[in-house]
Amino acid sequence: MSVVKSTLSEEDRKIVGEALQGALVDLVDLSLVAKQVHWTVVGPRFRSIHLQLDDVVVSARQHADTVAERASALGIAPDGRAETVAKTSGIDTVGEGWNKDTQAVQILVSALGAVIGRMRERIQSTDKPDPVTQDLIIGLTADLEKHHWMFQAENG
Repeated sequence: MSVVKSTLSEEDRKIVGEALQGALVDLVDLSLVAKQVHWTVVGPRFRSIHLQLDDVVVSARQHADTVAERASALGIAPDGRAETVAKTSGIDTVGEGWNKDTQAVQILVSALGAVIGRMRERIQSTDKPDPVTQDLIIGLTADLEKHHWMFQAENG
């Protein structure tokens, strides 16, 4: 039972809730992946990639908070618990140990690509039920695409 009542129909709320929950999980996991790689990157481009990874972490965490608060505003309890993230994320796991700078870049290109693909699906699914949520997802996707471009350019 929700204490917050949404103006969306129950059917629309379900569609939007699934989109927001999926977005939240992907953003939380993206921040964790980027931070793990941040801690383990080595190589000649260490410093620039290390700093660029922090940009992704900050961005993903800010967007995760915005997504979770949107869900709450619609009466949908967001779930960013570790167990939920581990079970439902669409991002590959990061291996143990150090990551050469070129490998670190590839890990982020892959992770960002996976999240962007899923966000684009969410843009489509929220078109009719809630343009406000769709707009939020469009904006964060644009930001993720900028990070994706910048990491791709690293290994150009």
